[in-house]
Amino acid sequence: EVQLVESGGGLVQAGGSLRLSCAASGFAFDDYAIGWFRQAPGKEREGVSCISSSDGSTYYQDSVKGRFTISRDNAKNTVYLQMNSLKPEDTAVYYCAMKYSDYFVFPPDYWGQGTQVTVSS
Repeated sequence: EVQLVESGGGLVQAGGSLRLSCAASGFAFDDYAIGWFRQAPGKEREGVSCISSSDGSTYYQDSVKGRFTISRDNAKNTVYLQMNSLKPEDTAVYYCAMKYSDYFVFPPDYWGQGTQVTVSS
């Protein structure tokens, strides 16, 4: 059974940090590119960052460049999103997603259940 379990969300003040984790099981994690998405109330889900399965290359949405860092630990079947200098506009439900591919291409094969991140001003 495929499972993606996110954790690490919560309430933080502006300027603070959170680290999201997404633990995967039930499939060959190493072969999957990984993306983080977020959805704020009343808005469409948007891509935040992704990391390849082959060369570790990464992509970031312009609004999070320099503040967020995506990484993966294939030994632990886990992907992380380190979020620093958080802003109220980062408030959203964050989802991890997996794509059987070298590089992440929408739509993903699997979605996590989401974790809430709330940044207070």
